[in-house]
Amino acid sequence: MQRYFIKFAYNGDAYHGWQIQENAHTVQAELDNALSTVFAKKIKTTGCSRTDAGVHAKEFYVHFESERTDLENLNLLFKLNTFLPRDIAAYKIFKVQPKAHARYDAISKTYCYHITRIKDPLMFDHYYYLYGDLDVKLMNEASKIMMKYNDFSCFSKSHTQVKTTLCNINEAFWKEENNLLTFTINANRFLRDMVRAIVGTILEVGKKQITIEEFKNIIEKGNRSDAGVSVPAHGLCLMKVNYMGDLK
Repeated sequence: MQRYFIKFAYNGDAYHGWQIQENAHTVQAELDNALSTVFAKKIKTTGCSRTDAGVHAKEFYVHFESERTDLENLNLLFKLNTFLPRDIAAYKIFKVQPKAHARYDAISKTYCYHITRIKDPLMFDHYYYLYGDLDVKLMNEASKIMMKYNDFSCFSKSHTQVKTTLCNINEAFWKEENNLLTFTINANRFLRDMVRAIVGTILEVGKKQITIEEFKNIIEKGNRSDAGVSVPAHGLCLMKVNYMGDLK
C-alpha cells in the first residue's frame, strides 16, 4: 500500500468542523465521499487537526492509503475537485513515507483570527466585526506574555477530555492595517476552542476591561470561567501546518 498526502483548503461556514460526526455535516465526510467516488471504493482519510464548527482552513493536510502507486501522475486533482463542493478545494496530492502521519508528524500550526473595525458586508463571512476602541500595544504585550507559559487550561473548552493542557506557543502577535486587525499564533498544538478564547480574553485587555497583571493571573489560575468569551468561529482560519523534514 502506498501512503499519500493531500493538501487542500476549505470554507468552514457550512460545516460542523473537520471530523466526521453522526448527524452532522463535516469537511471530512465530504472529502472521504469524493475520494470514494473517484476510486470507486471506500476511502478514509486522517486529518492534520480538528477544527471547530465554522472555522476555515487555508492549508490542511490529510493522509490516506491506496494500492495504486501512480496517483501523482493521474489527473486526480481535477477529478477530485469535480466531486468536491465549491467550498472545498484540493491543491496537491503526493506520495509520502509509509509511516508519515498527517496529524502526529505536524510540529506546529499557525492560526489567524481576523477582525474588521468597520461594518463591511463583503467581510462578514471571514471577519469578526468589532466596534470600539482597542489598545493594540497592550494586546501585543499580553500576547508576548503567553510565551512564558505552557499550561493553557484557562483557554480550553470546559469538560473536554485531553491527556494534557500543555502547549508551546512559538509566536503570537497582533497586526493592524487600515480597518483590519489580525491575530497570528503559532504553537506545537492547540486545545479545543483555545485560539478563540485567547482572542476573546486579549480583547478584554485591549478594551482595558482587565489589566496585564489580571491576564497573567487568569493563565496561572487555569480556570476557564476566569477567561474571556470565545469570539465567533467565522473569524478563525488555520493558515499553515509545519512538518519536520522530508515526508517523502
